Amino acid sequence: MTDAPRPASPDLPFRTEGTLVDRMGIEFLELGAGRTVARMPVAGNTQPYGLLHGGASAALAETVGSVAAALHAGADRVAVGVDLNATHHRGVRSGHVIGEATALSLGRSVAAFEIVVRDDEGARVCSARLTCVLRDRAPGT
Repeated sequence: MTDAPRPASPDLPFRTEGTLVDRMGIEFLELGAGRTVARMPVAGNTQPYGLLHGGASAALAETVGSVAAALHAGADRVAVGVDLNATHHRGVRSGHVIGEATALSLGRSVAAFEIVVRDDEGARVCSARLTCVLRDRAPGT
């Protein structure tokens, strides 16, 4: 599989309807094993104080990293997240956040990514790191 970015959907290697990706309003802007970018609205993904929920930032980070890992893995393999850490830097009340996953390591059995989540003004909201294990796809799936 090539590392060159491609236009977003419908090139996703899986469906998103009815998933957390769909529920959170995540939209893919760029797809590639080395770099995947997506955006998510703040509205509907907030905590009780009206700020973007830290778990929403973490879900966006894991989503963009996992998609990049799946693209690296190829059609006959799956990527499974095994470690995610996220540091939250600032609150966001409105607009969108953009998550950008950049490959740190693309191996045969493990892929690791740095994910930066930024607000509409480009300020860093969250820094995350994701490690995925790459496994053979189960027969019939």
